[in-house]
Amino acid sequence: MTADVDRERPGARPAEGPGEGPGAQPGERPDRGAGEESGGYELFRDDWGIPHLRAADALALARAQGHATALDRAWQLEAERHRVLGTSASHLGAEAVDWDRFVRRTRIADTARRCFDRLAPETAAWVTAYVDGVNDGLAEGAAQAPEFAAVGLAPGRWEPWTPLGVWLSTHILFAGFPTKLWREEVARRLGEDRMTLFATDGPGTAGSNGWLLTGARTATGAPLLAGDPHRFIEDPGVYQQIRLACPEFDVVGLAVPGIPGIAHFGHTGHVAWAITNAMADYQDLYRERLRRTPDGGVEALGPDGWYRAHAHTETIEVAGAEPEQVEVIETDRGPVIIGDGPGAGETISLRYPPRVTGELGFDVLPALLRARTVADVDTALDRWVEPVNVVLAADTSGATLHRVAGHVPVRPYANRLRVVPAEDPAYAWREGETVPLPRTGADGSDGSGGIAVMANERGLAAPLGVEFAPPHRARRIRELLGADTGWTPDAQAAVHTDTLLASSRPLLSLLAWAPDLGPAAERLRGRLLRWDRHMDADSTDATLYARLRTDVVHRLAAHPALKGVTGADDPWRSAAYPALFRPWLAAVPRIGYALESLLTVGLLPYEDRLALVAASAEAVAAAADETPPAPWGELHRLSPWQALPDLAPDGVDAQAIRPGVAGDHDCVLSTSSVPGVTDLFARGPAARYVWDLARREDSRWAVPFGASGVPGSAHHRDQTPLWARGALAPVVTDWNLLHRPTPHRTTHRPEETPAMTAATEPVAPALRPAVHEQKVEGFGTVRLVPVDPAADAELLHGWVTEERARFWGMADHTREQVREIYEFVDSLPTHHAYLALRDGVPAALFQTYEPDADPVGECYDVRPGDFGVHLLIAPAEGEGAVRGYTEALLTAFIAYVFSDPAHVRVVVEPDARNEKAIARMVRMGFELGPEIKKPEKTARLAFLTRAALGLA
Repeated sequence: MTADVDRERPGARPAEGPGEGPGAQPGERPDRGAGEESGGYELFRDDWGIPHLRAADALALARAQGHATALDRAWQLEAERHRVLGTSASHLGAEAVDWDRFVRRTRIADTARRCFDRLAPETAAWVTAYVDGVNDGLAEGAAQAPEFAAVGLAPGRWEPWTPLGVWLSTHILFAGFPTKLWREEVARRLGEDRMTLFATDGPGTAGSNGWLLTGARTATGAPLLAGDPHRFIEDPGVYQQIRLACPEFDVVGLAVPGIPGIAHFGHTGHVAWAITNAMADYQDLYRERLRRTPDGGVEALGPDGWYRAHAHTETIEVAGAEPEQVEVIETDRGPVIIGDGPGAGETISLRYPPRVTGELGFDVLPALLRARTVADVDTALDRWVEPVNVVLAADTSGATLHRVAGHVPVRPYANRLRVVPAEDPAYAWREGETVPLPRTGADGSDGSGGIAVMANERGLAAPLGVEFAPPHRARRIRELLGADTGWTPDAQAAVHTDTLLASSRPLLSLLAWAPDLGPAAERLRGRLLRWDRHMDADSTDATLYARLRTDVVHRLAAHPALKGVTGADDPWRSAAYPALFRPWLAAVPRIGYALESLLTVGLLPYEDRLALVAASAEAVAAAADETPPAPWGELHRLSPWQALPDLAPDGVDAQAIRPGVAGDHDCVLSTSSVPGVTDLFARGPAARYVWDLARREDSRWAVPFGASGVPGSAHHRDQTPLWARGALAPVVTDWNLLHRPTPHRTTHRPEETPAMTAATEPVAPALRPAVHEQKVEGFGTVRLVPVDPAADAELLHGWVTEERARFWGMADHTREQVREIYEFVDSLPTHHAYLALRDGVPAALFQTYEPDADPVGECYDVRPGDFGVHLLIAPAEGEGAVRGYTEALLTAFIAYVFSDPAHVRVVVEPDARNEKAIARMVRMGFELGPEIKKPEKTARLAFLTRAALGLA
C-alpha cells in the first residue's frame, strides 16, 4: 500500500508513496475482475449467485441486464423467443403445435411490433439496449446450457420488439378468457341460471398474496411490504432476482427474464411496490360469421354488413413430423382463435387491449426504476395496460398507495360473462373509453388498522371482474397481521407459510352431520373434526382430508345433477375447441376448485349432500385401514413446467426440483394441486419478497430454484431448500459483500447498436462503474473506477509530472506518452490502474499488480496470495484538504484489496529514503522487509497480512 506520508494531509501537489516508479514498469488494465465487464458495466454476485449490475447510465445498465440474463438464462430466453414467434414445435415436436397455432392466430409477434413502434423514443432506445445485451450474451450463455445441444438448436437473434412479445405471450391467458367458453357450455348444458355455478379462482388463474404494514404496525416505524406471486412454477423460474444500479437509480427486485427493468416487485431504496392479479376481465370473445370469397379471401359479418377480413396462411415446422398449415384470420373485433375458417364450425375471435390500442404499458418500466415516492409510482402506473393488477406501494416518508392499474375497456357486462355476437353493435367496445380504476387508502385512516391486503379476492377490483379468488387468504392474512404491532422483515415468513385451510369448513360441517356412519368412518370423522385444519407437510390428517375431498369431487362428478358437463359429456372432450383450452373446460378440476360453493349452494338438496359425504367417508375410512395415510408433504410435491423435462439431471438435483411442501389452494401458502385429479402441484409461490422501507438491506427474498438456469450450476437449485421451508435470503446492498466473477470482455461495434452509441464516448470518472465503493465516516464516499487512458491522460499527466511525483518515473513524459503507458497498462491481465474518487472528485491514482509478473518479484521470494500496490495522492485544496486524508483513502484501498479472498498479503515498496512513508506503513500494521535494489531506486519492502487486520 502506498501513500503520501511527507505530510499529515496532501498539499498543493501530488505526492508519491511506497510504490513509486510505475513509469519503469507500468501497471495493469482496469480490474474488471471487480465485476464482469461488458460494454461499460460491472457484474457482481452475492452468495446465492444473484446478479448485481452497475453501469454508467440507464442505457448501459439496460444492456447489462440483457447481457447478464443471457448468461444465466440463455435457454429460457430462447424458449420464450420461440413461444413469441410460434416456432416451438420446430425443436420440441408435436406437443408444442397447439401453442404455436394459438400464438400465430392471436398475432402476438405482430402486436408486439405495433406496441414497440408506439413507445416513447427514449423507452424504445432503452428496450433496444436490453435486446443488444441479450444478443451479445446469448452465444456464451448457450455454450453453458445443455438444452441447445439436446435439441440441436443454436440461439436466434432477438429483435427490439421481442421483449414486448415475451410479455404478451406470458400474459395472454392471464385473464382467463377461456373461462367464457366453459360458462357457455354450462349454460347450454345445465341452463342459463347455472352459468356461474362454478365461479371461483379457476384453472387459468393463480392466487397471489401481497400485504402492506404501515409504520404503526412495524418495529422500525417504517412501512413493510411483503407477499408472494402464485403462478405456474417453471424451471428456470419466471422471476429473476436482480439489482440494477447507475447514477440515476439503484433498484433491487424481481425481474421477468426477457423483460428490461423490474415491473412487478421492486425497491429503489426510497419507494417499494408490489402487485397481484386484479382478476379483472378485459378480453372479449366474439362469435363470428365468416364466408369465403371467390378469390379465396375471407369476409366477416359486422354491424354494418359484410366486409373483407385479413387472412393469410403460415407454416408451422414440426420436429419429427410433417409441417402444418394455419390460416391466420383477423376481423374488426380481433384475431380468430377458434375455428378453421369459413364453413368449418363455430368461429370465435379474441379482442384484447394491446391489439386494439397498440399500447402495452412499457413506458412505465423505466419510470418505475426512477421512482422515489409513491406519487412517482402512482403517476407511472397511470400508463399501465396489461395485465390489470392491484398495486401496493410505500415509501420512506411513510406514504402508501393501494390502487388498480391497467386497461379495462368499457362494454356491456355480458361481454365479461360469455361469447357475444360480433355483428351486434351493442357489444362493441366504446372507443377511447376505459373503466375508472378503483383505489383506496392504505395508511390506516380508512379503519384498516394500518394493514392493506391484496389476494385476488373480490375486494378493490370487484367492479372490474366476474370470478375472484375466495376470500380466505385475504381474511387470514389480515387476521395474522392484526395480532401484532411490532412486525419485522424476518417475521413475515410466518405469514408466507401459513397453512390454515378455511375452505375445508363446508365439507367438514357436512361430515359432522353425516348419518349412519360405520365404525371406521366414525373414527375418520372424529379424527378430522379434531384436526386443526392446517395443511402441514408432516400432517397425516391433512392427507386424510385430501383423500376425502377427492372422493367427494368424484362423487359429485358422477351425480345426475351434473351429468350434462361430466363423463362422456365433459366439455374437455369436445373437438369444437383447441386442445390448448382443455384445462379451462375440464369438469373435474372445475368441481374441485368450486367444491366449497357446490357443497353450500342449492345444487343438491341438503340430505343428498349429507349422503354423498357419508359415502365418501366410508370409502376413505376403508382405504385408510388398508393403506394408512402418509404425511401430506410426501404426496404434495412440486411438479414444475419445463420445456425439456427429460433433461432434468439424475441424482440429488433431480429430486431438488420436486420438493414436498405444505399448503393447499386456499391456504396463504397457496400450493395449488388440482382437487380430484392430483395431489401434485404446479402452481405456488413463484417468488417471495419482503421490502423494508426502514433499511433496504433488511429486505428478504427467495425463489423456487436459483439464480441460474444452467443445469449443474452451483446456483441452479440452491434456493430450493430455502423456498421449500419458507425461509428467505437477505437482500445484499453493500457492494463490498459481493463477489467478483471471472472477468471477460465483449467487443461491441457502435454501428451495430445505435441505442448505445453514447457509451463509446469518453465517460467522466464520476459516471463510470466502480470496482469498489465505500463510505468512510467523516470523510465521504470513496469510489475506485478504472482509468480510461484517453479520457484521463490530461489529468494523469498533470499529476505525474509534478516535482513531488518524481519517483513515479514520468516527470519528463508528454501527455501522449502518459496515455500510451496507461494504454499498455490497460492491456495487461496482471496490472490494473484506477482513479480513486472522493465524493465524485478524483483524489488519487491507485495501481495494483501481481508481484510474480512484475520486476519486484525478482527481488524477493513471492508467496501465493501476494498482491502489490502503488498509490499517488492528488492535490487537495480547500475543503478537500482535511486531516487524515491519506488514512481515509488507505482504509478504502485496503478494504478493496482484501475483499478478494485470494489476496493474502499486500506488498508495498516505498523509496528507502522516505522515512515518513515507512513509518506510516508500520503504524497501519505493515511488517518491514528487506531493502531491494531496483533500476530507478532503492526500495524498502513492507507487507500487510490479513491476520494483522484480524481478517484471517
